[in-house]
Parts: sequence; structure tokens; C-alpha cells
Amino acid sequence: MDSVLPRPSLSALAAPLTAALVADAVRLRLGIDQVAGATIVDAGIAHPGGMEAGRRIAELCMGGLGRVTLQADAQAERWPVLVAVHSTDPVLACLGSQYAGWSLSHKDEAGSFFALGSGPGRALARKETLFDELGYSDRGDDAVFVLESGTVPPAPLVERIAEACGVAPDRLTLVLTPTESLAGTVQIVARVLEVALHKVHALGFPLERVVDGLGFAPLPPPGKGFVAAMGRTNDAILFGGTVQLFVTGPEDAAADLAQRLPSTGSRDYGRPFAEVFAAVNKDFYAIDPLLFAPARVVVTALDSGRSFHGGRLATDLLDASFGASFGS
Repeated sequence: MDSVLPRPSLSALAAPLTAALVADAVRLRLGIDQVAGATIVDAGIAHPGGMEAGRRIAELCMGGLGRVTLQADAQAERWPVLVAVHSTDPVLACLGSQYAGWSLSHKDEAGSFFALGSGPGRALARKETLFDELGYSDRGDDAVFVLESGTVPPAPLVERIAEACGVAPDRLTLVLTPTESLAGTVQIVARVLEVALHKVHALGFPLERVVDGLGFAPLPPPGKGFVAAMGRTNDAILFGGTVQLFVTGPEDAAADLAQRLPSTGSRDYGRPFAEVFAAVNKDFYAIDPLLFAPARVVVTALDSGRSFHGGRLATDLLDASFGASFGS
């Protein structure tokens, strides 16, 4: 996707955010270490991290093109905190940076490691064909990635990441956010807009027509164990997420997108994600990919000024997923 507008450097925008995160490590309850010369930020493994760390990591993960806030939802009966996301360039911020699109793995006699890499460093490495579709490449001296991982990546993998990005190892930063942690919970739910943009792309809607977007999803309590935590963060978006997109082009295309985009259209919709995951023997790729979308969407056609609505919130499924307890 080519654009007549100048494209910002994700690496350049993210560099000061990365430096500030490391500088504020004590205040944010983060751990700072080094592997193969690269900086490792621990946001929930041996150091507790927290919600503010997760909020800032989410903004970093969007390459400096997104704003993430924690807001009160006065209408909510049981889950009153919302993670709110807005981006000045939703396609580049979400698909070019925040999307977890680079598979990172290493195996040797000491064991194996696997994680999906997200963040602005992806645009330096360009290991995904997605960047050809976006028509975007980046250059920079600094690379940063966010890994949803509870273990530290081994030195050989860290060295390969730096080499792929074309940066010195001491200019590489890897931020680790376990799914079960508070920081991990916040930064995953902050992907509500990214999940919508990914499905927009999968549905074949022209990305160049997406002008602006914002999203909201309830903040769940962290799950106990990886599967429960993954289930809750997914369900926050699938059953409680709302996204509004502002698009150009024919009005009927906007109306069609509003109907096809929500999670409610998936064959696997209707049960907490952890149950769906168990039913397919924990084979993530056996799940209907159309499930991964916000619960409710509004698509505004800028050329006509009309807005189209699709999907619905499901508070009962949120309660089932989040482990609600209703006392007197």
C-alpha cells in the first residue's frame, strides 16, 4: 500500500520511548538486564511490573504512533476499567508495528524458546510479506521488540534479531511481558484496535481507505496460568471490545465492513476463549481466524458522513471468562 504522504520512522519515534521506559525502571517495577549485549526489560517475570508499565509498553509497541489510556466506564456494572487506544496512523501503528507477526525461535541442547515478536523493530527486519503490502520500510540505529514471553530469549537468538535488524546488539531492546502479568494483560488488551485492523486486512478491505480509528476494551483481572490469562485477554476484545473506524470510499463498502468485522460472525463465537482453545486440543490454528475481532464496531463513511454498526457486547461471557463472584 503506497501513500502520497511522508511516512514516519517507527524506529526513530520509538527510541525515546524505549529510553524513558528503561530510565523509569525502578518506578515502574521493571527489571533491566543484558543478554548478548542487548537490553532485556523484565515486565513480569522476576519483577512485578504493573498497569502503568503495561500502558507505556503498549504505546511503545505501536511505534510511537498510538496513545493508550486507562479510563473509567461509568456504565459498566462489574468491569469498570477500560483500556482505550487511539492512533494517528492506525494501519502503520497496528499492522506495521504492534502486530505480533515475526516468529522467533531457537532450540539447542539447553532447551527451546519461542515467541512472536511485535513492535517497531519488525519494520527494520522486514521478515514478513506484510511490509510489501504496506509499502513500508524503515531504517534506524535502534530496534525494540515486545515479546509475550515468560522466559528470557537465549543469546544466539538475540544476536540473530540484532543482525536481522541491522543494528548493533547494544542498540537492541527486548521487552518481556508474560501474559499472566499485569503489564502483559494491559498491553495485550491494548491490541483491540490492532485486532480490528488485522481482520480488516484479512477481509480484503483496502487499507489505504482507513483514515483513523480508536478502540476500547475492559481490563480483565490477570488469569492464573497461561491458558486462563490468554483466554481472558482475548475475551476482553472478543466480547467486550469496541472499535470505530473512519474510512473513505463507497458507503456500501463501509456498511459491509461493519457487518463482517465483529467477532459475532465467527463459527467459534459464543464460549470463553479458554473453552474454545481446549476444544481444539490447544491447536491455535484450528480456531476460526474470523473469531479474532472486537465484539462491536462502528464504521463511519467519511465521504457521506453516515455510520454503520455491527456486532454486540456480551457481558455474560465476560463474567464467565473473568471469574466474576457476586456476593451480597
